[in-house]
Amino acid sequence: MATVAQPQVIDEAYERSLWSPITVWLTTTDHKLIGIMYMFTSFLAFLVAGIFALIMRVQLAQPNLNVVDAETYNQLVSAHGTTMIFFFVTLFLTGMANYIVPIMVGARDMAFPRVNALGFWLVPVSIGLYYSGFFAGGALNAGWTGYPPLTSKHFNPGLGVDFWTLSLIVWAISGIMASVNFLTTILALRAPGMTLLRLPLFVWAQISTSLLLLIVGAPLAGAMILTEIDRQFGTNFFTSAGRPVLYQHLFWFFGHPEVYIMILPGFGMISEIIPVFSRKRIFGYESMVLAIFGIVFLSMGVWAHHMYTVGLNIYVETMFMALTAAIAVPTGIKFFNWMATAWQGAIEFTTPMKFAFGFLATFVIGGITGVYLSAVPVDTQLHQSYYVVAHLHYVLFGGSVFTIFAGIYYWFPKWTGRLLNERLGNWNFWTMLVGFNGTFLIMHTLGLDGMPRRIATYAREDWAGVNFFITVMSFLLAFSVLLFVINVLYSRKHGVIAGNDPWDGNTLEWATTSPPEPYNFERVPEVRSFMPLRDAKLAAAGSPTASDH
Repeated sequence: MATVAQPQVIDEAYERSLWSPITVWLTTTDHKLIGIMYMFTSFLAFLVAGIFALIMRVQLAQPNLNVVDAETYNQLVSAHGTTMIFFFVTLFLTGMANYIVPIMVGARDMAFPRVNALGFWLVPVSIGLYYSGFFAGGALNAGWTGYPPLTSKHFNPGLGVDFWTLSLIVWAISGIMASVNFLTTILALRAPGMTLLRLPLFVWAQISTSLLLLIVGAPLAGAMILTEIDRQFGTNFFTSAGRPVLYQHLFWFFGHPEVYIMILPGFGMISEIIPVFSRKRIFGYESMVLAIFGIVFLSMGVWAHHMYTVGLNIYVETMFMALTAAIAVPTGIKFFNWMATAWQGAIEFTTPMKFAFGFLATFVIGGITGVYLSAVPVDTQLHQSYYVVAHLHYVLFGGSVFTIFAGIYYWFPKWTGRLLNERLGNWNFWTMLVGFNGTFLIMHTLGLDGMPRRIATYAREDWAGVNFFITVMSFLLAFSVLLFVINVLYSRKHGVIAGNDPWDGNTLEWATTSPPEPYNFERVPEVRSFMPLRDAKLAAAGSPTASDH
């Protein structure tokens, strides 16, 4: 595929000298600054959602506590889920990709810089709309899924549901804009010689994520629009007999691929980090790409495994059960390839590598419990129990948050020019690993013992000890995040100067300055493999290069 010429670059450094720093941030179209704003905004949302989770855990630490009333608890549950899924993980990964992907492919900027800026500025609008519900009689109180009839005007007359639906419509529009921009940038603005089979795996992961969001973002927006029409005009898209199941189909056709929208970029980051710190090529590059798209294809065919209890035809349930089990195959391919890459490698246990291995350990538990829950009889018994809460967090926290932290520790020197502190990073990793597993591993036993999720309190004394332990561990998890914040604030000004390529990296972002200039590259490099920088360094040293792709 012919590579489109790079757009003319404006000297933004000169422009910045004419404007105040605040104006620069408010008006920039530089993909790097926009990426930082995505990450900063979404991390603030992460902290807010974490505070909500701690309040919920204090409420459940002992039976029959009344730290918050049931209505407030339901709003906190909904806000925690909505914030973590829509406003933290997805948006933070979008920010990381915004910063890294154009440099990885050798582009000067995103294909549509102004669209990129608009996509970001819709984010605070979306967040602001949702949180306005707390000041307008109460936010959404029907879980992050918002099933009708709980969201109908009859059951929920306040404005919280309206702000939630409008918020997600704006969020979906922002995501669709970002997806089009990523795909165009990757396909049209690649460096000379960067064929599709020379793209870094993180870029392939972003292609798959963008395709998924383009396909499933519209059904989410449609479900929200119809919910709002039901509320405002008294129609019956979802409120008459049997129609709530239609909403569930629309929501979960988005909702399950959204799990992979949050995980696939993490897979891509792990695929960049493990080879660098194993000092080896990624094992099975082509099979990794095929596995990514196997996940994309299968993820859109498993949504109804969330709906085994609504009365689906047994043959339909069997089909979804088989497809859900099948999605473990491409995921397993990726796991075996990561382990094969590290096997007999010259492994350096830096903080990014520790978080990468932490991801491998935790996500595989979520994957195994997911295979159990794919079975209709098992899921029917465990549906809406704390077993599902445990599974969800092992998939999303283990699969997304651990990879996000691995990516931050890996690319922070590129963003700031300084390394994060390794000692604080080590404490951050171990407290997070222990706190996370202490919080969620034991939740499986609560679910097997019958504790329902989304309950504001409970009466059974035999659950008290386990819940108290979970609450203590959740505060250890919060402490690990505090250590990370301290590390970032300290290292931003006082960290060790990183240089342009502190990790001896493989891909093009390490070939430019840290942080990069507004134009990214003074001269766009020519690419001869999917590890162009590694090959260039080997060639300069007179050593054989990686095989061409």
